[in-house]
Amino acid sequence: QVQLVESGGGLVQAGGSLRVSCAASVSRSIFSSMSIHWYRQAPGKQRELVALISSGGATNYADSVQGRFTISRENARNTVHLQMNSLKPEDTAVYYCAATYGSSLRWYWGQGTQVTVSS
Repeated sequence: QVQLVESGGGLVQAGGSLRVSCAASVSRSIFSSMSIHWYRQAPGKQRELVALISSGGATNYADSVQGRFTISRENARNTVHLQMNSLKPEDTAVYYCAATYGSSLRWYWGQGTQVTVSS
């Protein structure tokens, strides 16, 4: 059973920084083979993909966060981080991590962590 647990959300002023993390309860070998995505969902809006990191470390970002957010992984700790800088009120959302591995195409989701950016 794969469990993903997000942490690090909170309240920050516009222009500030926050780091959210996603820890996976799997073996190190499985984690290293995982592709992990960060999504966010603001009230009344659809969930959107924010950033992703492949098992090999390749990254991709939504245009809205490019240059401000950085996704990274610590395979030794089964953890992926999303460093968020120059935060804007429009970044306010619940942030979710999602992971997949192998050929099953099954996705696993965390419970989400709230990020609130005040103006």
